[in-house]
Amino acid sequence: MLQVTIVVGNPKAHSRTRRIAEMIVDELFAGTEVDCSVIDLVEHIDEIFKWPSQRMADLAKRVSSSHLAVFASPTYKATYTGLLKVFLDRYPANGLRGITALSVMTGADFGHSMAPTVNLNALMFELGASVPVRGLYFNTAQIEKVDELVSEAVNEIRIAIISAKPTLDAITASLSMKDKAP
Repeated sequence: MLQVTIVVGNPKAHSRTRRIAEMIVDELFAGTEVDCSVIDLVEHIDEIFKWPSQRMADLAKRVSSSHLAVFASPTYKATYTGLLKVFLDRYPANGLRGITALSVMTGADFGHSMAPTVNLNALMFELGASVPVRGLYFNTAQIEKVDELVSEAVNEIRIAIISAKPTLDAITASLSMKDKAP
């Protein structure tokens, strides 16, 4: 079964940011059974700054064991929150190799709409994750249109993944042929 983890870096529990990330996953996999868990980092504030912390290590392992991880944060000072940053600091370079990652950010100003692409996606690349689409930005001034905006984002994700399928199939076939070579 596909393992999906949503990591929310909002300092407010059960935030709009979390809800949008959950909506994306729900719509992306509608009609498909997935094992989805949510790590709302604010619920672990008592441990997140402790090094070492077994609980935080377990949460980090859950993320790195996922097939898909969605990293969601409100925009703070034109980037993601320190709460999300301190969690992601637990991974070494390439610590998320082998997983697909989506970056989702919310904010009150379209001037920050590049933040998930420029800042959070860049960190995902540094950590070795595969990032199929630009970072997704949701302006909170448009919250009444959130269903429509989520559908547009999910469509963009689907197009990116589906368009990569022929390349993935060819690479898989190539690897299969290598395995069969004498």
